[in-house]
Formats: sequence, structure tokens, C-alpha cells
Amino acid sequence: MKPGSELLFCALGGSGEIGMNVNLYGCDGKWLMVDLGMTFSGNEYPGVDLVFADLEFIEDRRKDLVGIVLTHAHEDHIGAVPYFAADLGVPLYATPFTARLVARKLEEAGIADTVELNVIDHPDRFELGPFGIRYVPLAHSIAEGNALLLDSPYGRVFHTGDWKLDDEPLIGTPATAEELTAIGDEGVLALVCDSTNVFNPKASGSEGEVSRALIEEVRKHRGKRVLVTTFASNVARLQTLGEVAKANGRTLCVAGRSLDRMIEVGQASGYLKDLPETVDFDTAMSMPRGEILIVATGGQGEPRAALSRVAEGSHPISLEKGDVVLFSSRQIPGNEIAIGKIQNRLAEQGIEMVTDRQSDIHVSGHPGRPELEAMYGWLRPEILVPVHGELRHMREQARVGKASGIARTVFQQNGDLVRLAPGRPGKFDEVRAGRLVLDGDIIVPADGDAVVMRRRLGFGGIVTVAADRRGNVEIGAMGLPLEQDYDAFVDEAASDVAKALSKVKGGDRADRHEAARLAARRAATRWSGKKPQVQVLLFD
Repeated sequence: MKPGSELLFCALGGSGEIGMNVNLYGCDGKWLMVDLGMTFSGNEYPGVDLVFADLEFIEDRRKDLVGIVLTHAHEDHIGAVPYFAADLGVPLYATPFTARLVARKLEEAGIADTVELNVIDHPDRFELGPFGIRYVPLAHSIAEGNALLLDSPYGRVFHTGDWKLDDEPLIGTPATAEELTAIGDEGVLALVCDSTNVFNPKASGSEGEVSRALIEEVRKHRGKRVLVTTFASNVARLQTLGEVAKANGRTLCVAGRSLDRMIEVGQASGYLKDLPETVDFDTAMSMPRGEILIVATGGQGEPRAALSRVAEGSHPISLEKGDVVLFSSRQIPGNEIAIGKIQNRLAEQGIEMVTDRQSDIHVSGHPGRPELEAMYGWLRPEILVPVHGELRHMREQARVGKASGIARTVFQQNGDLVRLAPGRPGKFDEVRAGRLVLDGDIIVPADGDAVVMRRRLGFGGIVTVAADRRGNVEIGAMGLPLEQDYDAFVDEAASDVAKALSKVKGGDRADRHEAARLAARRAATRWSGKKPQVQVLLFD
């Protein structure tokens, strides 16, 4: 598939899911990639931490790929860069804050000298192949969130990235309504738009509102040690928490390496200049309880993050009965159980907790329905392409766009090839859009033998059979709910396997293997109700 005289769009990740954003635009024989993100693993991939989009389609066409443009520095938009950028072999483009974080990733991966990273520190258009590209700053929950204005010979695309509207942003200066209206006046063929919060009937709210709410919430807890957990990447929230500490006469203490890194990169990029000096853990613990404000990672239940270790009592920072934890973040879908476990540990210790359900101490970085409708009105696109959401989010945004007067909406999923122009927009083909996982130090298919087998082992356990031609059989089992019955099971299973092997006529090894496997599995099912994997070793 080589783009002709046309403008194409194809998502390899991020359409039909929240996270793992990888988008392609095709035009006049060339491809442009927007973002190269990853997502974190869940229970469906045991033993796996990171999940990536399968890039086979564009890897096979890397000679036609002109570059990778990054909208902002969240992991679901840049997290796959150190794993794939060197192999793709094309330049990266990012604004300064994002570039600093990406540069660190490249250094840690040992490929900083291999991958070309270009810093775009101006609002002017730059050229990549047939595309003209301009960064348009928008508010988000990280510094330098950006939309991309993509010009092509066949029309202009406004690719929002992640965004919201914020009347009181504490970091950065997002584009105004007038500036966005001016873009719309010049003509927008397609709006490729974040769908995450489409079901929210209200606007997401401003960081200024959060600042006032946090100042008041901390004021309620005079004399108590207060810990606030938030997303490390939310530089505006870190600025807010510095102001909260000063407003309440508290000293700031930061717990979490990702927070330290974000503060360092933020200050190097010109942000967080007014952040008050922080104290180390020992100093924080020696201060009167009502004079310290702790900012910690771990609000999503991450087991190795600071909050989890505080809850377990294995961190230098400690909380006691009556102290307070403020969750200045939202629950990411899928993390509810992990967060609940930490909250239960804190509750057991008599620690008070406040979330965004009880106080306005967090606002989302994604647009609610009123913000989407406002953006439609400013840009007036001919076509709406919902992205960055599960299927229900994207379908709903398509309905909202249609109700707002957008003439055409294109519903697509990962792997769908969409022609935006010329002619009637819509899907015309499909390409491979699977998943890869980082399993140990190796990137493998998510549906590969290793991951599938591990899932089966986790469900049914494993039985091992070792047998020779003299009738000797040894049985072992792991993961079966046998406990006191284990010895009796092993004896019976060994007897069953020996009988099954004795009935095999001839010496065909494959027949002997299958007879042993089936006999052992039937015995395990009879004893445990499980259908385990069976490994057979035959000896002469």
C-alpha cells in the first residue's frame, strides 16, 4: 500500500482503546507518523509490563516514512519511542519539554546517538515530505500539550492530540478561541479528535479551580500530616501544589523518582520556577505534622510507587492515624482494584482519604461534551474522525459531531485505512494492527505462544510426566488445587499413564506421547476439575 494522490489516515493504536497512540497519515507516496505510544499491561498478559502497537505495516514501508511527530510527553504517546525509533530510522520531532523527556529515554536505551531528535521551539510551520506541520498549543494535564495542524495538497487536518479547555492554565499558553477560529476560517478538511471524556456532560474545569480547592482542602486539616498523590507528568498540578504548600505555610517534600525527574525537566524547560524548595524524607519526618505537605507518586495503585510503600510501612515517609491522603487524580479504568487495595490499607490504619468525588481537587485533561462542541464551532471541519477512546467513546463523539452540524463523520478502528480526500471520506481497506508485548527483555506478539501458554498455565496449572519404556512413570504438578490429595493424585495419575502406555501398540513416539498426555490430563481433571497443560518427557 503506497499512498497515491490522496490523503489517508490509519491508526495502528489508540482507536478502540485509551492509550498506545500511533497514527499514520499518507499522501503522495509518503507516510507521516503522529505519536508512538504504549500502554501498561493488565491481567490478560501475565508477566508482562508494557504493551505496544504492532508496527509491521509501517516497518515494511519505512523507506516511505518521513518522520515521527510527537504531540506531547505522556507515555501513551511517547512510551514506545525507545523500543522502535532506531529500527524505524526516521527523525523525531517534538517541542522542548517533550524532547527533553524523549532524549532521556533514548539515552537510557543507548540509542541517543542513533536517533535524530529535532526540537521545534517555534510556532512556525515546518515541512516533512508532502506535509506542512505546525504545532498548536492546547491545554492538557502535562506541559506543552499540542495539536498538529497538518497541511497537504488535498486538505488540512487538525489533529488534536490530548486536550481540554482551561480558562486558568497555570503552565503554558494555549491557543485562544480567536486563534482557533482563524484556523477554521482558513478551512479544515478533517478534525481528528480525542474522544476520552465525551460522556461527560460538563466541561472538564480549570487548573485554577483545582488550586483553590486544594488550598481549602489542606487548610481543613491543620495539625495533620497531608500527602497528595497525583500524576507525576502533570506539571501544572506540581505548580499548583507548590502554591498550596505556600498558602498553608507548609514545607514541600517530594516522594517518587518520576516526580523528581519531571521537576528537573520542567525547570530546565522554563517551568516550575516558583516551586518552593523541597526537603528530604528525614527532615520531613522530623517536622511538626501540620507543617509538611508531601507529594507522592502511586495514585493509580502501582505496587512499587511511593504511596504503596507508605501504605505498607516500607517507605521512609510514614503516616499515622488521623493523617490525610488527597487523591488529586482520577482512577484510570482498569486500576480500580489496585487503587482500592491501597485505600483499604490506609483505611485500616485510620488514615483519612479525600478523592475528586468528595472535593474538586482534580480536573481531567480531556474535553467534556461542551468543550468538544466549542471546538467544532471554532474549526468547522468538513469531516470528524474520532480517535483516542474505546469504541463507545468514539461512537458517541461521532453522534455529538453529527448533532453539532459536522457534515461527515468517519468511524474507524485500529488497522482501518481511511481516505479523507479526494472524494467521499471513509474506510477502504484494512492493515495489520495487532499488539506486541515486552516480555522480559524481548518484544514478542501478544498472541504468541509464550504469552498464550502463560495465560493457560495461570488458569489450569501444569502437570509433568516423565516415563520410560520399562514402565517407570514420574508425575509432578503445579497450580492444581490438590493440597492434601496431592500424593494420592500423583500415584493414581502415574498408574493411569503406565496403563495407557502399555496399550500403545508399536513404538511410535508420537502415539506414546499423546497417550501419556491424555491419561495425565484426565486424571488431573478427575481429581481437581481443572484442565492443566501437560508436559511429557519420554525416555528410552
